[in-house]
Amino acid sequence: MLLRTLAIFFLTASAAFAQKIYSYNDYAKPRPFVEAYEQRADFIEADIWLQDGKLVVSQDKPQANAPTLDSLYIKPIAKLFQQNKDKPSPDRDYTFSLVVDVKDNPADVLPKLLTLLQENLMCFNRSANAKAVQVIISGNRPKVDTYLDYPILQFDGRPSEVYDQETLRRVALISDNFRSYSRWDGTGDISDEDRDKLKRVIKRAHSDSKPIRFWAIPDVPNGWKQVKKLGVDIINTDNVAEAVKAIR
Repeated sequence: MLLRTLAIFFLTASAAFAQKIYSYNDYAKPRPFVEAYEQRADFIEADIWLQDGKLVVSQDKPQANAPTLDSLYIKPIAKLFQQNKDKPSPDRDYTFSLVVDVKDNPADVLPKLLTLLQENLMCFNRSANAKAVQVIISGNRPKVDTYLDYPILQFDGRPSEVYDQETLRRVALISDNFRSYSRWDGTGDISDEDRDKLKRVIKRAHSDSKPIRFWAIPDVPNGWKQVKKLGVDIINTDNVAEAVKAIR
């Protein structure tokens, strides 16, 4: 009985941290949203600013003609849900998270974002629809002790932050800069010293039952495979199709 219980535990833990793909700076790609969706990426990222009362998508301070979050992501997602009977895809098990990397003051941006999402709650509220797209706030996030003030949103956590149990439930993943732990360039193997540093922070995230992502990893096949071996759950990449082929 004990062996059976342990087997179920490890299978459940493995499923919880199944390998994920994160489409980094997705909005900057030749086909924003579309390619990541076609490749069944698990996380799709857009950097947003507040410009003339609208949320616009841009890495740097936006120009006058910057596309809106609504046109690049919200409306296309809502259209998919209409086409697929309140699901984002005809694939029974597929859904994804939209990671909104806030570049402006979150106190100004998040109310605007919530207004947009509330117009399409069946698409963005997982408490009402298990297949809804989860919106995760990254970049300039509000103070940790205010996370509970933002319904339907989850947040991109950091290893250095401390959360109480209620707030921890609003943290979707833990992210950090790979370069804070290693200068490895993707050639050969990660050094034992760097591997140990990375394993410690990975273990800490997993002890809180959270998947972990590093940005600024070497964005090449050997880089993806090496960090996967370490236990990194979410592969951060600018090359979604190639990463999917290499590690899935």
